[in-house]
Amino acid sequence: MKKRILALLLVASMALGMVACGGKTDDNQGSVNSGSENAGDQGSDNAGAASVYSNFTVPEGGYDGSEVTITFYHTMGSNLQTVLNLYIEEFNKLYPNIHVESTAVGGYDDVRDQISTEITVGNQPNIAYCYPDHVALYNLAKAVTTLDSLIDSTVTVTRADGTTETLGLTQAQKDDFIAGYYNEGKQFGDGAMYTMPLSKSTEVLYYNKTFFDANGLTVPTTWNELADVCAKIKAIDPESIPLGYDSEANWFINMCEQYKSPYTSAKGDHYLFDNDVNRGFIKQFREWYEKGYLTTQTLYGAYTSGLFTSQTGTKSYMSIGSSAGATYQRPTKVDGAYPFEVGIAPIPQVDANNGKVISQGPSVCIFQKSNPQEVVASWLFVKYLTTTVEFQAEFSMASGYVPVLKSVATHPVYADFIAGADGGDSVAALSAKVCLAQESYYYTSPAFNGSSTARDQVGTLLSKCLTADAGGDVDKMIKNAFEDAVEECEYSN
Repeated sequence: MKKRILALLLVASMALGMVACGGKTDDNQGSVNSGSENAGDQGSDNAGAASVYSNFTVPEGGYDGSEVTITFYHTMGSNLQTVLNLYIEEFNKLYPNIHVESTAVGGYDDVRDQISTEITVGNQPNIAYCYPDHVALYNLAKAVTTLDSLIDSTVTVTRADGTTETLGLTQAQKDDFIAGYYNEGKQFGDGAMYTMPLSKSTEVLYYNKTFFDANGLTVPTTWNELADVCAKIKAIDPESIPLGYDSEANWFINMCEQYKSPYTSAKGDHYLFDNDVNRGFIKQFREWYEKGYLTTQTLYGAYTSGLFTSQTGTKSYMSIGSSAGATYQRPTKVDGAYPFEVGIAPIPQVDANNGKVISQGPSVCIFQKSNPQEVVASWLFVKYLTTTVEFQAEFSMASGYVPVLKSVATHPVYADFIAGADGGDSVAALSAKVCLAQESYYYTSPAFNGSSTARDQVGTLLSKCLTADAGGDVDKMIKNAFEDAVEECEYSN
């Protein structure tokens, strides 16, 4: 698979001249509109800057009302497509000449691979689900439209019902985005905005609330507290593995962010994770592993939610996994009742007063096209999905993902959804409630060609260092493992 992706990278980079298709290209350097609204809640790195990289110029008048068809690649199942289709109908009441073709393309990697192939012949879709690594790949061919000129446009667009809207985002709309989600779109090293957040998830700590309450245990807020709780759980149930952590890569990256320790950089030397701080927390994890405190998805051989929900054999009493997977962390009912109540909390921190946890879940990007009206129409649709409170509320309730707008929390239907949150039937609502309460925690790591390799390598590194035979010298084993991981990143890239 790695060789296949590397081949795609090479082909995509050779396709640079084919993608522009006579439209706006990356050599169209331009300034953002004067009086840029990227300040405020977004905490933009570009506020006050003279210019930012741009590859798209908004046509005079914005959208001219012409008939265009835009394609949207995503990974939605049938339940989410039902929600999407309802809002495509609502969007078409405003813009009947913008025809949206919605296409489910397997999983996230399938979307990436298909688009990487289509870019080589200039046949990429208009809009697609994406992760930052995907955008970095597509940008080898300069295929993704920067959004700054669209976001900051003050052009007035008239809709079919006679109402008008500003083509760009108003200050109120910008301020409504959860900052960590919004800022993910401009982490590519050039200051430009490439993506908009659609729906998000993060990692949370699931715990057996029934067990915790019965044994007087306190939910840990720091990693040191976590170790203490694990020791108490082992004393109560010596056969247990107190904690399961699903993603080794996320664990490593979260620790870097919490310690403010280097991980990667979008510019210059990319791979910065081989340092004393990072080797130190890995050594600490190994000690916890040797005490039987924890396991991970790789070491367990499956999602650790299975260990957490198990009612026979070895059990865990805490599990760190995706907030969007809350229903998988809930045990199966026995005689009509859940064997235990699930509690949900933020993951432990290095500093409980400065929480950090990775932002995940799909964003959307818009691709370059020879017809600028396709790009503007795509933006209007993306803007509609990402700023419409009703869509964000319904999509969140149907998917288990978290809405990207703060105002969704006060929408009457969604407020009722959150108000009914519990550790049983409404565990998905409880997960969303916890996520919304920690909006200041979210961050994203730099995206560049090779950032996905770094992610893979640090995940493998963590698993290896927990279990490898150290030959009597743990520090040397860990040091060698870090050096090997950096070498593999550099070789693969």
